[in-house]
Amino acid sequence: MNVEPSELLNIQAQARAWAQVLRLPLRRRRWRGNAGGMAGKGAGSSLEFHDQRAYLPGDDPRQINWQAYARTGNYTMKLYQEEVRPLVDLVLDASASMFAYPAKQQRTLELLAFCLEAALASSAHVRAYAVRGPAFYPLELEALCSGRWPLRLGEMPSSGAELPPALSRLPLRAGSLRVLISDLLFPGEPEPLLMALGQHQGRGVVFAPWCAEEAAPGWRGDCEFVDAETAAVQPQRVEADVLKNYLAAYARHFDLWKKAALKLATPLARVEAEAAFLQAVQAEGTPSGALDLA
Repeated sequence: MNVEPSELLNIQAQARAWAQVLRLPLRRRRWRGNAGGMAGKGAGSSLEFHDQRAYLPGDDPRQINWQAYARTGNYTMKLYQEEVRPLVDLVLDASASMFAYPAKQQRTLELLAFCLEAALASSAHVRAYAVRGPAFYPLELEALCSGRWPLRLGEMPSSGAELPPALSRLPLRAGSLRVLISDLLFPGEPEPLLMALGQHQGRGVVFAPWCAEEAAPGWRGDCEFVDAETAAVQPQRVEADVLKNYLAAYARHFDLWKKAALKLATPLARVEAEAAFLQAVQAEGTPSGALDLA
């Protein structure tokens, strides 16, 4: 991957605008954490009435429900909804296949920028990671927002790069929303990775960028295939039946992912690279619950 800082800054600026239209599904659950703007699991000091209970010695008399006292003669306390900062752990699959085509690389970077800006717009406490097989490293939020990348994503260690992202190695926080950006083009069953997103009371959301060159390739005759992860070259003659088998396997692969995501209640949205961003991300994002309208 080779992207100029000016291009990244432009993507980030666009992402701030997109985050005013769509948001991550953070308001669908109660949160625990530091003071913020999302509904928490406890009672707090926001303006939203939550519940009431009997007065106890030492309670703040300013919170006594005097209207209830006038009706019943009993002292009760008003409880207001606690407001907290939600936790968002943003995980980018930095496999080489994510950057194999210009359109897909662009969409990958746009998804990363959008998810970051959408989380920040919700006052979330965000951590971000790039992962490639068993290897991972933290992404600095300031660097992402300013177009300064600490490492070229395509140059992460290649050992084991063909394996699924090792999410179990990441220091994901208990109860966080885990947003995974991955094309899901790796071997193995979907369930282990999706279950890892939901460990320790977390909730997973998956955005999967894809492009026409991989979904509907125009291969014909003698072709030379290069493995995106290992750079191994394999010559192959592509006849009609070979292409037909590939297309069937591709469709079957993502059908398994969608069924597993539905089973494990993990919103999954595939995002087309060639369409306009908001159109592409909404196509499956809002129906699946991966996104809400702002």
